Amino acid sequence: MAAPREKPRLKTFHATVTVTRTEEWCVEAETPAQAEALLVAGEGQRCQMGDCLQIEVETIAGRD
Repeated sequence: MAAPREKPRLKTFHATVTVTRTEEWCVEAETPAQAEALLVAGEGQRCQMGDCLQIEVETIAGRD
């Protein structure tokens, strides 16, 4: 009978990740141009979180 194999010891890794997602934002305005200007300025509120489009791992650092 073979001896049970030991499971490999897992390590913790930390990563810097860039996540790109599409979100739906809402803002009250008189015209589309005004709405765009307000949104670019950071006004408005997120209506829906949206879907994740891309994930890119930039760096990984190991820790014992």
